Amino acid sequence: MGWSRLCLRWEKAEGNQSLEASTPGWRTDSEAAMGLLTGEALAPLAVAVAIFLLLVDLMHRRARWAPRYPPGPMPLPGLGNLLQVDFQNMPYCFNKLRRRFGDVFSLQLAWTPTVVISGLAAVREALLQRGEDTADRPPFPVYEHLGYGPQAQGIIIAKYGPAWREQRRFSVSTMRDFGLGKKSLEQWVTEEASYLCAAFADHAGRPFSPNTLLNQAVSNVIASLTHGRRFEYGDATICKLMALMEAALKEDSGFVQEVLNVVPGLLRIPGVAGKAFPSQRAFLDLIDEMVTEHRETRDPTQPPRDLTDAYLAEVEKAKGNPQSSFTAANLRLVVGDLFSAGMVTTSTTLDWALLLMVLHPDVQRRVQKEIDEVVGPGRQPEMKDQALMPFTNAVVHEVQRYGDIVPLGVRHMTSRDTEVQGFLIPKGTTLVLNLSSVLKDETVWEKPRRFHPEHFLDAQGRFVKPEAFLPFSAGRRACLGEPLARMELFLFFTCLLQRFSFSVPAGQPPPSTHGNYAVLVTPTPYQLCAVPR
Repeated sequence: MGWSRLCLRWEKAEGNQSLEASTPGWRTDSEAAMGLLTGEALAPLAVAVAIFLLLVDLMHRRARWAPRYPPGPMPLPGLGNLLQVDFQNMPYCFNKLRRRFGDVFSLQLAWTPTVVISGLAAVREALLQRGEDTADRPPFPVYEHLGYGPQAQGIIIAKYGPAWREQRRFSVSTMRDFGLGKKSLEQWVTEEASYLCAAFADHAGRPFSPNTLLNQAVSNVIASLTHGRRFEYGDATICKLMALMEAALKEDSGFVQEVLNVVPGLLRIPGVAGKAFPSQRAFLDLIDEMVTEHRETRDPTQPPRDLTDAYLAEVEKAKGNPQSSFTAANLRLVVGDLFSAGMVTTSTTLDWALLLMVLHPDVQRRVQKEIDEVVGPGRQPEMKDQALMPFTNAVVHEVQRYGDIVPLGVRHMTSRDTEVQGFLIPKGTTLVLNLSSVLKDETVWEKPRRFHPEHFLDAQGRFVKPEAFLPFSAGRRACLGEPLARMELFLFFTCLLQRFSFSVPAGQPPPSTHGNYAVLVTPTPYQLCAVPR
């Protein structure tokens, strides 16, 4: 309709006729002529803009034509391969592409060149042999609205460099000072395991979902480390923290987050970031409240009570030093990283462990037999028992392998040109390490798609750990909380199986082993019965 009206105006303008002034929405002859001329003038401009964008797009794709660049699906102009990736189930999507293009293949996510690396040999080469080249992190523009930037990067997504080294060194040394690898932190975990067992016992053998209690127990271990305290189960603060964490994980996955990362200009539209990621901001606001409370109660003349006190002391030392990464802004991000990395991953693994015990009662009985023989009923399990319990140790490791809860890890980026499996990967390329492909590698594991604790036992029944066991990744950016996670998994798991036998509630079908992907792979919600032994 608009085009026909414009043509009519132009015809009338040529005949020196005038439109009736009373006709709504109609313009004068000269206005119509000028409108058409403006349209004609804009056409070359539109073509020029299109050519410019095409050239920019080609410039960002120039690596694809470099010799030995990894193969991959043909990208669309501007969008790249965004529409070809299933962001709701990326591990499955990448495994399909792997079958077409091999262990090292490329994607173009809008203007972001990305290489996906799969299989034990390729992943180990990238993380270990080329570790210095691949230890960087790509930009994550979606996190800028949370306070991430050059002066505050936390630990997990920090750029590989002096600030990251400073923060990682502090975190590792402080966790060690407060008991990691010592008796004190083990006592925290065993004490929390007692509270967890008591909470399970309160259900008196009736059906319940263990997920919330597991989350609260693991959260209390992190809270003991970062804030020197534990929360009662059901406490409003810890419940809010867990709810926000769960919602933040959902925000952190999917198509919207990916598009905003690779097209960061969209984040400059007012209100977009706040609407897309409200839970992430609320989570860090809650961390701020906890840090503020800590700052108000801290006594600088006394030894640090916990990691937050120790960090505040470093912030004071760093005053006047612009090169230091110890800032108040970074404190919230470091504490948030420790909570998010240390809370959900461990509790999710324990959730998988109980699900698998319900589905494999023969394995459960064998674990309980070993606990009875080594620990007995009179005391709680300790880390020193682990060396005497090869089958239980194998089960814990097989839960991690089978559960495969962080299938794609955290993205890396090349800091210089490098090679993996003979392919050239230019500097600045985003890397996705397909850890799932290693944990389910058919050339390494006898039964990669089945729960099979014998994967970690030799012919004599002794515990062995294949090099393909990489649930915590490897190399310079391997999970810094791995020692704590391993301690928690063993102690919580053995304490629970020492006290209870787990089963499917009467009248209910066996729970599903289908995992739900949203950055982490979590079990489909299920119920169990915990019957005291």
